[in-house]
Amino acid sequence: MKGRQVVLGQLFGAEAAALMEDGRLTDLLVEASGLAPLVPGDICRGVVERLMKGQGGVFLRLPDGQRGYLRDRSGLAEGQPLLVQVTGVADEGKAIPLTSRLLFRGRHVLVTPGAPGINVSRRIRDEEVRVELTAMGQEAAPPEGTGIIFRSLSETAPAEDIAEELRGLLDLSARIMAEQAGQPELLLGAASPHEQAWMEWADPEPDAVEEGEDSFARCGVLEAVDALLSPDIALPGGGHAVIEPTRALLAIDVNTGGDGSPAAALKANIALARDLPRQLRLRGLGGQVVIDFAPIPKRDRATLDQVLRAAFKGESAETSLIGWTTMGLYEINRKRDRVPLHRLAQGAG
Repeated sequence: MKGRQVVLGQLFGAEAAALMEDGRLTDLLVEASGLAPLVPGDICRGVVERLMKGQGGVFLRLPDGQRGYLRDRSGLAEGQPLLVQVTGVADEGKAIPLTSRLLFRGRHVLVTPGAPGINVSRRIRDEEVRVELTAMGQEAAPPEGTGIIFRSLSETAPAEDIAEELRGLLDLSARIMAEQAGQPELLLGAASPHEQAWMEWADPEPDAVEEGEDSFARCGVLEAVDALLSPDIALPGGGHAVIEPTRALLAIDVNTGGDGSPAAALKANIALARDLPRQLRLRGLGGQVVIDFAPIPKRDRATLDQVLRAAFKGESAETSLIGWTTMGLYEINRKRDRVPLHRLAQGAG
């Protein structure tokens, strides 16, 4: 189907949501709470366990015997309770990444305790609308130290819908922030995949929303997921890539296949670079990424650099394009913000 299509259904026996654009899978959310005790977005109370003086961070005890790591240790002491939010996924045996800057997400509004101020999305260019939204934020009278961000969808949404959501998020924020003292405890679970789809994929408005037990099969999501569970990535022109997670890093190898033309290597590399953000996002992969591109002259590396920068420009996950090594490999560091798809599939099996 042409256009944007949001598909709500189930995958691996859990709630899931998929975003299809012109018949191509571009985003996928799968409920992971059954596999991981704490998932990105969860808000909990932790207790400071150990200060890491040489690293500038701190380990925390979390609910269910989990351990987390917070990079900022400013003003913290061992045994101190602290409200934190899970920001990523840890490999087995490693601490869960955390932040002490909580974020309460809505469809139209974000509420940010500890980051005061009323801000309006830069995508809203109508000055009259910006003034009205700012006034709405001021009238809501957020607690001291709490900020409000109006998302781009607020530009066209009914004012009463925005105001109602804002009041609800401010109330929720106040209740959670009042839970400072105590032992490790999960205080607020992350939004479900269907809720996240409603919040994150509504702008621009989808052309269709599909639901039902067979929605994933009917809309081609299952076929796309099957391809993602294979390490092989087919590239235009006959080239292919192999993507393999290891304990230390994520290794990617690019090959030209049967294409023996002079520009085959550059074409295969560019094809992989353009699709790489989507592949990492859908597979739920990140961390240290090392790419062994098909051999190209050094003069062509600048072209590949430009393609990679353009491809990752709009990516929501924090990504650093580190560059070329002396061995001719390319390094990327991408935040692990989702449970890997292959782990979800194994957990269902």
